[in-house]
Amino acid sequence: MSTDQRKTALVTGASRGIGRASAIALARAGFDVAVSARTLVDGSGRDMYDPELAIPGGLDTTVAAIEAEGGRGFAFVMDLLDRASVNACVADATERLGHLDVLVNNAIYQGKVSMTPFTELDEPEVHKLFEGNVFAQMAITEQVLAAMAGRGSGTIINMISASAYTDPPGPIGKGGWGMAYAMSKAAFSRMTPHLHVEHGGDGIRCFSIDPGYVITEAARARNTAGSFPYPGGEPATIGAVVAWLATSPDADQHLGGIVYAQSEYHKQGLSEAD
Repeated sequence: MSTDQRKTALVTGASRGIGRASAIALARAGFDVAVSARTLVDGSGRDMYDPELAIPGGLDTTVAAIEAEGGRGFAFVMDLLDRASVNACVADATERLGHLDVLVNNAIYQGKVSMTPFTELDEPEVHKLFEGNVFAQMAITEQVLAAMAGRGSGTIINMISASAYTDPPGPIGKGGWGMAYAMSKAAFSRMTPHLHVEHGGDGIRCFSIDPGYVITEAARARNTAGSFPYPGGEPATIGAVVAWLATSPDADQHLGGIVYAQSEYHKQGLSEAD
């Protein structure tokens, strides 16, 4: 497929995990892909809770994987708490790719209070959670939306969390999660239905993905893969669903709604397509 026939995508938070898998799956489906994250070079990322712990993954290896699938890949360093870098990433990605057919809002900010009980919350840190999990995504989407609507087509995929609408099965450390993180993800989860109502008529396809519990490189590095009382999925499973949403008209049954990725993966037979 020539470069002028390939579609284009921006995937945020793509140095590792779900974002990396989504970028690779989109490249395999015929997309050129811009990717963003804070970690440019594989192995240079550090755990926010333990600065001595290296977390595998980097935009450099994601781009290499995109190119191995036949796509063009472009890496942009972006920090969700740095609005200038957020704006520059979208502008630069659009310039390099020419336009954006797909936006995958995958990047998140976890911060120091993501797993903190209510009585121990620090309000400025909660503000950072909302900046990184709500306001940055609003800024990214706003920049992309106008151009998509002008072309009469575009797909926006928002990676949400069950913490947005599910009661924790137990306290933190026993299967539960922090309230502040859940509040930020709940606010973000409302973006998809409202975009669908307001811009579905402009040709904008909007989906939310609930990935379920996914065992990422970070979880393995922290040795926390078994910390929840239910099995975890693989990033590649979520990536396959992202590519399906971006390319299949059958996905339109989920417009404006939530796609439960791990069950949809099997329902659509995506494992057979790997």
